[in-house]
Amino acid sequence: MPTARDLFSYRKYWAKRFGPAPFLPMSRAEMDALGWDACDVILVTGDAYVDHPSFGMALVGRLLESQGFRVGILSQPDWHGAAPFRALGRPNLFFGITAGNMDSMVNRYTADRKIRSDDAYTPDGAAGKRPDRSVIVYVQRAREAYPEVPIVIGGIEASLRRIAHYDYWSDKVRRSVLVDAKADLLVYGNGERQIAEIAHRLAAGEPIGGIRDVRGTAFLCKGVPPGWTAIDSTEVDAPGPAQPPADPYAAEDALRAAAAAGPGEPKVVQFRRACPKTDPASTVVRLPAYEQVAVDRVLYAHASRVLHVESNPGNARSLVQRHGDRDVWLNPPPIPLGTREMDAIYELPYQRRPHPAYGKAKIPAYEMIRFSITIQRGCFGGCTFCSITEHEGRVIQSRSEDSVIREIETVRDTVPGFTGVISDLGGPTANMYRLHCRSKAIESACRKPSCVYPRICQNLSTNHAPLIRLYRRVRELPGIKKVLIASGVRYDLAVESPEYVKELVTHHVGGYLKIAPEHTEQGPLAKMMKPGIGSYDRFKALFETYSKAAGKEQYLIPYFIAAHPGTTDQDMLNLALWLKRNGFRADQVQAFLPSPMATATAMYYTGKNPLRKVTTSSEEVYVPKRMGQRRLHKAFLRYHDPNNWPMLREALRRMGRADLIGAGKQCLVPAWQPPGSGERPEGARAKAGAFRTQHTRPPRTPATPKGGTADRRGRGRRRAS
Repeated sequence: MPTARDLFSYRKYWAKRFGPAPFLPMSRAEMDALGWDACDVILVTGDAYVDHPSFGMALVGRLLESQGFRVGILSQPDWHGAAPFRALGRPNLFFGITAGNMDSMVNRYTADRKIRSDDAYTPDGAAGKRPDRSVIVYVQRAREAYPEVPIVIGGIEASLRRIAHYDYWSDKVRRSVLVDAKADLLVYGNGERQIAEIAHRLAAGEPIGGIRDVRGTAFLCKGVPPGWTAIDSTEVDAPGPAQPPADPYAAEDALRAAAAAGPGEPKVVQFRRACPKTDPASTVVRLPAYEQVAVDRVLYAHASRVLHVESNPGNARSLVQRHGDRDVWLNPPPIPLGTREMDAIYELPYQRRPHPAYGKAKIPAYEMIRFSITIQRGCFGGCTFCSITEHEGRVIQSRSEDSVIREIETVRDTVPGFTGVISDLGGPTANMYRLHCRSKAIESACRKPSCVYPRICQNLSTNHAPLIRLYRRVRELPGIKKVLIASGVRYDLAVESPEYVKELVTHHVGGYLKIAPEHTEQGPLAKMMKPGIGSYDRFKALFETYSKAAGKEQYLIPYFIAAHPGTTDQDMLNLALWLKRNGFRADQVQAFLPSPMATATAMYYTGKNPLRKVTTSSEEVYVPKRMGQRRLHKAFLRYHDPNNWPMLREALRRMGRADLIGAGKQCLVPAWQPPGSGERPEGARAKAGAFRTQHTRPPRTPATPKGGTADRRGRGRRRAS
């Protein structure tokens, strides 16, 4: 893995003399009280300003403040004119613009393209406080306010739209957001390294147009500069006639690295050459142009595949994609943060509550996470529908135990309303803390999209002992009554450590535990890159054994996705029958939402499988796109809702399964219809904060009153920086 400059090794900017602000200012009056004549950086965000490290603007703002810069916040500014963007005056260095913790389109629209009635990142959950495609609109207004000020865009919306991408809401391929927004630089992935280097270089007098070598950034240029070797992406993975099968994410470098490994280090298996041998530091891979992928679905799937192949910071090369007469140039991904850097970032002087300007208004996303602690970043699961790996990367970045303990003590001693319950210790997942590849050489050379699919890699350490030790230390802290785990448990990893499952079930489950098998059928699971339902069954057996041993009545809450690429009507029927056999009733369900740049989104748009070599004759993926079929798939998950019975009866007859209609125990829906029901199709909305959201109810018991639900909430906060 290449090395990177320590995040806190920069000489601090002269404005460090002002010290940390109680809250980063949102008004000129606050700036005056701090003695500032101007801000060095102004961050514009589509979220309410909550001074908490789970909110991207607070994390980036406090980081820049620690580097000596004066940082102001424009939170949810009125975008109908430029005046609100002048509220804090002209920034000395740059505007940093983000849509917020969520993509603005995912935030505002459901999977059925209906407008949501609330926004979890806005005071009192009010909707309509941010524009569609917020990054583009905010950049336009900032340019109107101060045309000469550099603009850097980042966050989840910019990160996942960094190249030409399919846009579900307009049902077409859109250009890179960098082109549409006309920003100077785009920061993708976790942005701490990039934003700190950019700020210091601008402060040193370097023009924004000269900053072209920062990893994890994208910019516009014309052509490939001298000294670079350009490789057409078809040389990396030709989208022509089908070739003999080969490992799709192979690299000859990995085999060489394994041969050079010491006797105690693991070997790599089945890695073959997938691209021409060149110096990665001076090689750029040219993707098909925007104009090509906008009309050729095979080339779109091919471009998506190559983008994901070139995503490992250890071996990724720069990418370039033509848009008209200009190129969008993507530097390789940023180097993951080390433990010391992670500790320092999360221990900056956050107030851990919303800005006082909001008064007594409640911000739902804050209420959800105010007593939670982030212990790690990244995810090597590679689920094709999820944005975490594309944004945070596959390499797990973990904090030290001592740092986590210090943050919990801060929460205990300073956060208003704390009752002794930590609501979550986690991150993108609950149980990847300190898990890693056993060999740095193999990790740097690997091009696989997942470390756990189709099976757990033999080179992956699945040792949960550090996480168990952390749980025990936290429980022993004075004033801590309970520690819950709200982040999703990766159950296929958990079963590798029965001791972890015992620890989790005995001490950290508050009656219900959320896990996400997502489906029961192999067809959709293969397209999701999720393990088979057998892994769920093994975890369930351990869960029930240890719950009984602890004398606790506890339930697993499994979540499922409807209408994912690769899912047929028969798959959904089989899932519905599984739910009925196991006594589960989904109270609220969500169909697959094609988020920008995800591999599953490429499947949805193209009907091709980019997990394999993409050719005109390569594997076709069945995609349930029609709105009626998507509603049917959701209805299968809510087979118990009388409003869905007419639709399900019609489908069952069409599928030749009329035997499932009736009063028998084996039947899915009854033949009778309650008066006043069946007049509307199921159309539940997703909760703000997640790409896929649903609530389920376990089998009814005295501990689970009729009508009770368990809440699955989004983890948008984990994708903030």
